[in-house]
Amino acid sequence: MSVIRRLPPNAVNRIAAGEVIERPAAVVKELVENSLDAGARAISIDVEHGGKTRLVVTDDGVGLSPDDMTLAIERHATSKLSPDDGGDYDLTNIATMGFRGEALPSIGAVARLKIISRQTGAKDAWALNVEGGAVGEITPSAFAGEGARIEVRDLFFATPARLKFLKSDQAETTAVGDVVRRLAMARADVAFSLTSNGRRMLNLDAQPATPEGRLKRLAAIMGKDFGENAIPIDATREDISVSGFAGLPTFNRGLPDKQYLFVNGRPVRDKLIVGAVRGAYADFLARDRHPAVALFLDIPPALVDINVHPAKTEVRFRDAGMIRGLLVGALRHALAEAGHRASTTTSAYALGRMSPAGTTGDGPLGRSASYLAAPNPFRPETAPSFEDRPRDFDGVGAPSARSEGADIDMPPADDNPLGAARAQVHETYIVSQTPDGLIIVDQHAAHERLVYERMKSALGAGGVSQQGLLIPEIVEMGADEITALEPHLDEFSSLGLVMEKFGDEAMMVRATPAMLGEVDIKGLVQSLADDLMSVGKGLALKERLEEVCSSMACHGSVRAGRRLTGDEMNALLREMEATPHSGQCNHGRPTYVELKLADIERLFGRR
Repeated sequence: MSVIRRLPPNAVNRIAAGEVIERPAAVVKELVENSLDAGARAISIDVEHGGKTRLVVTDDGVGLSPDDMTLAIERHATSKLSPDDGGDYDLTNIATMGFRGEALPSIGAVARLKIISRQTGAKDAWALNVEGGAVGEITPSAFAGEGARIEVRDLFFATPARLKFLKSDQAETTAVGDVVRRLAMARADVAFSLTSNGRRMLNLDAQPATPEGRLKRLAAIMGKDFGENAIPIDATREDISVSGFAGLPTFNRGLPDKQYLFVNGRPVRDKLIVGAVRGAYADFLARDRHPAVALFLDIPPALVDINVHPAKTEVRFRDAGMIRGLLVGALRHALAEAGHRASTTTSAYALGRMSPAGTTGDGPLGRSASYLAAPNPFRPETAPSFEDRPRDFDGVGAPSARSEGADIDMPPADDNPLGAARAQVHETYIVSQTPDGLIIVDQHAAHERLVYERMKSALGAGGVSQQGLLIPEIVEMGADEITALEPHLDEFSSLGLVMEKFGDEAMMVRATPAMLGEVDIKGLVQSLADDLMSVGKGLALKERLEEVCSSMACHGSVRAGRRLTGDEMNALLREMEATPHSGQCNHGRPTYVELKLADIERLFGRR
């Protein structure tokens, strides 16, 4: 007697539902992606009790004919793949949101599914019911619009055990909202609305297919502050391009929950973006702070596998290293182009702390405007060098809050983005005047950044000196860790760490970077292996070197409490304007705060 059995279609569909339909949010994702592939320009989603009892997705796409409805609920039937001249289907060249045929039949196998649709240009609308895998008859419908309306009731009623694994209504609603927001970010040209239990959660108008339209959509979802503090990303390598927006380093968060990657319009979760963002922002943020980014990767479909996960939330790149390099390079270039620009949230916070209520937000103060991302007219080779100034910080007559006045001979304030120095407060903060406000600079943080940038340039130009070990150290590791380290030995050697393979499960370290002094060699090599295996790049050594540079820059910078002359203060401002990344210190804190004159006048009731 055979022990192998052929499962009936209903059982097959329920097994497939376990792969594709994990929760109500997965149903919404599948249905909205179908709407997008159908050319919809407006999509509305309505859920009740987190989608457990009812969810409806309505679109204005091309719709379904009665024959299409019958095919749509059959397994492995799809409109998203076309045969080539030889009749074959190329599964490596997918240009749609997806091609899996399990979604609708899987939903119909575990829930009460109703499809209502009228094709574009057709006179009549039709409806089809599927309940627990049982398919009903196609009947006429009074559906007025063109497009499709998919209603799902009593999800998992046919598989009650799955209901026990669903979370609370609030948790499931939150998951649905996250899915819709990601899809809305990917398609700014499509209008989205989301309603939960009769309450409108999301209402997004369609935006033009331009960078400005995309930023407006991103700001509507990620927050107004992101829109004000985002810098554009645009880079191309061969046939692959990346665009989008990234937040300034001073606009950071405690969690990496605002980092989004879209591949050919598909929102995906990939460890690649984690490593790329961490590498690009390593110079600007402490390890426990994270930037906000939304990156859109356009890549030939043949170079990416979108079907490595049943829910299509993960992808696999043919050349992941090249993609990571493109993302890191694009982010670093954009951050360098931002120059000395700092986030507006620092100004809003400062104004809020000075207001009587001590709050920020949409109160009477409003929000201060950001620095305009205008082309920087300053050049490092022509800007006055702060290092060339006299270092007599205790000179008589140095401007200070304790002096009787700030008699400083300076150029007009409107000649420079950071204005002209007017005073030094408590021998720590420089106050400068701009045409439409004032700027407060933390002299130590600002100069620390300038020194750090010079040290990085010197490090890159001259390499890293090595300190040979009298007795090479053996670091025992797993075979997979050795395999991860081997291709990068030359890279580590250029950074001062010389090591080689020692047997199958150990590395021999012969030299370490001299600037690190005494170092935990085993811990360093293990960190490198962990980085390579988790994010595809050995960041630990470079970060250690940069930490040393940062510490040296801190100790070699103008300290708080030193009096500066007017020339020294203005030279510091000019060098900040000419130095990339000078808007934040090495840990992501702002080096200056700008207060607009209009906001200051509101503090005193003059507006």
